[in-house]
Amino acid sequence: MADAAISFNQIPVNLLTPGQYVEFDNSRAISGLVNMPQRLMLIAPMLATGTATPDIPAQISREADGIKIFGRGSIGAAMVQAVFRATDTLETWVIPIADDTDSAAATFFLTFSGEAEEAGTLALYIAGERVTMGIGVFDTAESIAAALAGIINANADLPVTATAEEDAVTLTSRHKGTLAKGIDLRVNYYPLSEKLPRGIALTIASGSGGTGDASIATALSNLGQGQYNTILCAFSDPANLALLEAELDTRWGPLYQNDGHAHIGLSGSVGSINSFLSARNSPHITFWSQEAGGEPKPAWVKAATAGTVAAYYLAIDPARPLQTLALPGILPAPEEIRFTHAERNYLLSYGAATTIVDAGGNVVIERAVTSYTQNASGLVDPSYRDVETMYTLSYLRYSVRARISQKFPRFKLANDGTNYAPGQAIVTPKIIRAELIALFRDWEDVGLVEDVDQFKADLLVARNPTDVNRVDVLLPPNIVNQFRVFAAQIQFLL
Repeated sequence: MADAAISFNQIPVNLLTPGQYVEFDNSRAISGLVNMPQRLMLIAPMLATGTATPDIPAQISREADGIKIFGRGSIGAAMVQAVFRATDTLETWVIPIADDTDSAAATFFLTFSGEAEEAGTLALYIAGERVTMGIGVFDTAESIAAALAGIINANADLPVTATAEEDAVTLTSRHKGTLAKGIDLRVNYYPLSEKLPRGIALTIASGSGGTGDASIATALSNLGQGQYNTILCAFSDPANLALLEAELDTRWGPLYQNDGHAHIGLSGSVGSINSFLSARNSPHITFWSQEAGGEPKPAWVKAATAGTVAAYYLAIDPARPLQTLALPGILPAPEEIRFTHAERNYLLSYGAATTIVDAGGNVVIERAVTSYTQNASGLVDPSYRDVETMYTLSYLRYSVRARISQKFPRFKLANDGTNYAPGQAIVTPKIIRAELIALFRDWEDVGLVEDVDQFKADLLVARNPTDVNRVDVLLPPNIVNQFRVFAAQIQFLL
C-alpha cells in the first residue's frame, strides 16, 4: 500500500513550530438524509391601518403580529389566521401588498322588510364569520337595519364596513380590487337552529365596484434568493398569475434552485373554473377549487388553509398523499351545492385541486393537483400533475446537493483508475456513482423512490469532455407514487 498523503484542510505542510495541531473535518459527520428547511411565504393585500411597509418581506412568529402587519379586517389578516389555525410550527414570512389607488371597493346590500311578530336572533355570516343580533317583537325593518350596521362597524375584524338608510344596510369592502367581490354573505348557515323571526324578510344583493388589482411585481422582486418552499397567494387575476408563474419557473431552474410551490384559491362553477384554468399550465401552482356560493369562507382563506396543511405534512414526508387531511376552520358548502363526483373529476382533469366533506362535516383534501395538464406540444401530460411529485422532486434535488457538497468539499477530481495515496482529497466518477447509489438507498429507506436495479442500470456518471473540472450525471430515480384508486370486481358464485 502506498504511503498515506493526507489532504489537510487547514494545517500547512511546511509547519516547523513544535506543537500538537488538530483540525476538524465534517465531511463524513452526517450519515443518512438531511432535513430540508421549510419556509412559508404569504402574499396578500394589506390595509392602510397595517403597520408594515408594502412589498417588503417580514418574518412573523405569532398570529397577532401578522394581523398588525396587514391591518385588522384585511385579507392578509384573515390568511394569517388561517395559517396559524393550521399550525404554528412553520417558519412564516409575509409580504403585504397595498391596494391599487385606482381600484374600487365592492358594495353589497342587505334589505329588510316587515315587522317582527316574535323575538328571535339574526344570524348573518360575512366571509364565514358569524354576526348575531337579537330582534325583539315589533322591531321594524328600519330599526333592524340601523342596529345591524352598528354591530358590523363595531367588529374591526370583519372585511366590510356598514351604513344604514331606512330599511337597507350597505356594506362596503375594506379592500379595493376584484378580490373584494369574493366576500360571501348569507344568513342561517345552520338552518336547523338558525332562522329569521316570523314577519321579517331579508334580501341580499351585490352592488358595484370590486374592480382593479394591485400588482405583486415589486413584491416578487424583493423576495431575493431565499427559498420559500410554500407560497400562499391571495391574488388570482391573470396579470399577477403570469408574474408568479414566471418567478416560480425561474426559481425552479438549475441555476437558482430556490424552488417553491404556490397555493391559490379559485371559486366558481365547474364551467368557469375550467375555462379559467384552460389558460394556465404551471406545475408550480395549485388552485384550490370551491363552489360559487358554497363554502362561506373566501377562496383566499381556503388556499391559505390548504397550502399550510400541505406544507406541514409534506415537510414530514413529501411523497405521502395529502388525501383525507382536514382543513381546520373551513365550513363546508350546503350539500345540495357541493361539486358532484363527476364534476370534481372534470375539475381535476383541468388542473383544479379538490376537496370533499367527510362524515363528520369536515372539509378534507381529496386530491391536490397542479395546473399543469399539457406538454409543450399541447398533449395531455400527467408527469407534473400531483403536488406530492413536485415536493418530492424538490427534496430529492436538495438532498443530492447536500450529499455531494457535504462529502466532497474542496476535493480534487481524477479519472477512474488513478493511483493516489490514501488520505488524498480526490474523487473520481466511480466514487461519485457509489455515493449516489448509497443516497438512493437512503431515499428508498424513507419511501421516496423504488427500483434500485433500474436506477443502477440507468445511472450515468462521467467527466465532462470539454471541462476537466466538471462531472456530468444522469440521475434516474423512479419516484414512489401514491395509492389513490382501488378497483375491484366481485365475481360471486351462488
